[in-house]
Amino acid sequence: MASVFPSEAWLNELNDILNSDTKYADLAREWEGDLLFVIQPAGNLKEPLTFYIDLWHGKCRKIDYNPVPESYPDPAFKLTASYTDITEVLTGKLNPITAMMTSKLKVKGNMGYMMRNVPMVLDFVRIAHEITGEIL
Repeated sequence: MASVFPSEAWLNELNDILNSDTKYADLAREWEGDLLFVIQPAGNLKEPLTFYIDLWHGKCRKIDYNPVPESYPDPAFKLTASYTDITEVLTGKLNPITAMMTSKLKVKGNMGYMMRNVPMVLDFVRIAHEITGEIL
């Protein structure tokens, strides 16, 4: 089932798929790190939006929709993008690695670790893309 991005339903669906997708589980079996996404307003998004995802060895241990960023002061990765850029990644118009390398998706964290795990990153985006039915 495809959900509207950004929404709590979208994040819940992402959580469910991450925890049931065998391909993702295999590619992410050694991944250890949580992610805090900060989406800056643009287009239809009028207020900043955050979501937190804790990924550990091929499973999603926790999600949090629109938390105060200070709730997670030390995530392994903090990803910041404009609403326009993140929706381009989710709709397949912008490659996530290209977005990182061109700073359209700013990453604070161990880029070496991220780059060693590109297959997992791409599969995470595959799942996010598949569940994104509509963009707000």
